[in-house]
Amino acid sequence: MGCCNRRCGLIAGAVFGAVVAILGGVLIALGDSIIEGTVKKEAVIEPGTTAYENWVSTGANVYRQFWLFDVKNPSEVVENGSRPVVVEKGPYTYRTRYLPKENITSNPNHTVSYWLPCGAIFEPSMSVGSEEDQVTCLNLGVAGAYSMVDKQMHFMVEILINKTNSSLFQRRTVKEILWGYRDPLSKRQVGIFVPYNGTHDGQYTVFTGKDNISKVGIIDRWKNERNLHFWNDTYCDMINGTDASSFPPFLDKKKPLDFFSSDICRSVSASYEESKNLKGIEVYRYTLLPSTLASPQDNPDNQCFCRDQKITKNCSLAGVLDISSCQDEKPIYISLPHFLYGSPVLTEAIQGLRSSVEDHMTFLDVEPITGFTLRFAKRIQVNMMYGPSNVIKVLKKVKDYTIFPIVWLNETATLDDETADRFKTELFSRIRMLEILQSALLGSGLAVFIFCLFSYCLLRICDSINQTKLV
Repeated sequence: MGCCNRRCGLIAGAVFGAVVAILGGVLIALGDSIIEGTVKKEAVIEPGTTAYENWVSTGANVYRQFWLFDVKNPSEVVENGSRPVVVEKGPYTYRTRYLPKENITSNPNHTVSYWLPCGAIFEPSMSVGSEEDQVTCLNLGVAGAYSMVDKQMHFMVEILINKTNSSLFQRRTVKEILWGYRDPLSKRQVGIFVPYNGTHDGQYTVFTGKDNISKVGIIDRWKNERNLHFWNDTYCDMINGTDASSFPPFLDKKKPLDFFSSDICRSVSASYEESKNLKGIEVYRYTLLPSTLASPQDNPDNQCFCRDQKITKNCSLAGVLDISSCQDEKPIYISLPHFLYGSPVLTEAIQGLRSSVEDHMTFLDVEPITGFTLRFAKRIQVNMMYGPSNVIKVLKKVKDYTIFPIVWLNETATLDDETADRFKTELFSRIRMLEILQSALLGSGLAVFIFCLFSYCLLRICDSINQTKLV
């Protein structure tokens, strides 16, 4: 009778263990479904969700650090055709994107429209000097006039240069170079970021994800258009992905992230590089590939971004992008800092440039479950072009077209400790508790099942041996 009770108890224990283990297994699938459902619900851009609260607010502090290129031998360049020698000076840091989105409007097709105002506040404590520091840089007026007029009109440029006592290079304050000054040649405000404060880069319309979470944050329209009109090509004029502040949840490492940047007037892709730990949160780091600004010879997709065969040496030049078509024909060329990944001819023309992948690459650190960008560094260099002229005296010694660096910027932000703690508490602590419960149920259930099953088999063997001895 006792053996029967023990056997029944072990069978019951094995059944109980199996049920607990099955419950743990079911909870794994059910738990993943619960997590996925919660994230999908909270990632929708509509009032009341976590995504909407973060999306509307200014979020983490965004800073723009500027390094200007100070020319050390301006006279030698003009008089002897010497190679320019530059030393970067910076950072000069400004707080940007501190203004919340404006004119937020919900649309019937599960999209929302908004304006993102621009503003910059100087941060002396994060800068090497004041905005009044002076830098010898390329004369924006002279370079602009050279690029924008035909050779037949160079004599007019020469007259204006003589009349205003201008040269190829000039001495200006950091504030003037960045935010504008009255140019003696054109009699207009010129500057790398003129105008900026009090402006915006156009109305955005993005999908809320209400009907399809895989489209959340993806740009539907910019300036009321679904395509750009800068490149005269269907592929290059595409507006792809988000604005890079967030992406649809549940990232796949194998798939690149697409985003549009109005600063460079095009869409780009970033690919997964590695996983990193950011304040206790796992993030996926995505970086721009060297092929982003590769020459069309190496990346045929970039053929439509090549606008000037002469300047780009029959589209064989890598590392620069002519964005004059979206800058009111201002002769602006965009590159990565210090011409990272650019053709050797770019750095050979200027002495003092030293590119570094670590310091000059653009990256995004994205939390893979929610798709939120928790840290980023967008690094861009602004350049202008000048070349030889038989008429303009300050350009007579110039031997070839030169794309000259003026300033490079690092726009960066990272989540603060308070936000990181809240992020971990609201999302990861719940996920961790669920994982612990799943593991506990599955592990303990299997342990009880195996123990009871093993004990039952052992008991049967013992009973069989005892019966044999009795016979």
